[in-house]
Amino acid sequence: MDLQPLSTCAVDRAATVEGVLFQLMVLAGSGAGLALLSRRVDRLAPRLGVMALGVLIFELFTAPMWHNAHLGRWAYLYRDVSWVLTLGWSVLFLLVVELGDRLLPRWRAWRRFLLNVVVLTVLVVPLEWLVVRLGIRSYAPEVHGAAVGGWIDGVPVAVLYYVPVFTSLVLGFYRYWCLVIDDVLLIPMRRIRWGRGVLLTLAAVLLFELMVEPMVTNRGLPAWSYLHRDVSLLLTGLWVLVIAITAAVVARIGPLLPVAMRFLLALALATAVALPIEYGLVAAGIRVYGPSAVANFSGFTIPVLAAPIEIAFAIPCYMALVIGFIRYWDVAIDNRL
Repeated sequence: MDLQPLSTCAVDRAATVEGVLFQLMVLAGSGAGLALLSRRVDRLAPRLGVMALGVLIFELFTAPMWHNAHLGRWAYLYRDVSWVLTLGWSVLFLLVVELGDRLLPRWRAWRRFLLNVVVLTVLVVPLEWLVVRLGIRSYAPEVHGAAVGGWIDGVPVAVLYYVPVFTSLVLGFYRYWCLVIDDVLLIPMRRIRWGRGVLLTLAAVLLFELMVEPMVTNRGLPAWSYLHRDVSLLLTGLWVLVIAITAAVVARIGPLLPVAMRFLLALALATAVALPIEYGLVAAGIRVYGPSAVANFSGFTIPVLAAPIEIAFAIPCYMALVIGFIRYWDVAIDNRL
């Protein structure tokens, strides 16, 4: 089987026997998982919807990094983002999280969260190897060039980093919105704990930046600011500052707003601030998107700015997962969950 990096052209959507059999396995497993959950979990539909939304946001944002082929045209939502894979990951994540909560109800939130990440990493890594061996999943040339630790049987060793980041961000997003679904009574935040907030934000942003580093190059910044390859402390600090400003504004104008409204307000404000900054960095040649990312652009641009419209969708995707992760841990710590 050829495991060389694909070119930046569109993937082959034509179904193969392996692709069809894999989809049947995913659909059967998802059906069995949902049947099991339906007997044990209340409000299953909104929970599945939130989990699927978190997974889909992540897949859309990181789509240039990997290619999903040979599933048949019916299996795709956008370019090579497949609803079948989204469903499979969503049900698997939901099973691990909800069954873990019911088996370990006395555990503190942070212990269950870490256990969820570990269990999902153990389950997801072999599944990643399977889709690679079946010829369904392959990696962009930029990932081949940036993968730290080499490759094992066609799968980058860095998947041991990618998967925990993927699961942590999606689970943080899911946990936050479960507070809305379950209508949890929460202690209102009387003041922002800036030290904790900055550390949480720095961790979320830096982990995400390190993972998506192959998609975009940061150029022309001071040499001392680079932490790893072209990941710059200056840009990481800039995104942390944007989110911190957003948190301060939301705390000032909406301290008693419902959880959902606070999230949407924070997302709107963070996007409004970050989007022109990102466009400005691209125009200045500081942020340069790689060939695989450019190949995913539709060709439509923002009037006046002449910048790819996909960036306008990528920024809120990025912010939704990061803000969901940060806000969940703020709430969990303040309320001793």
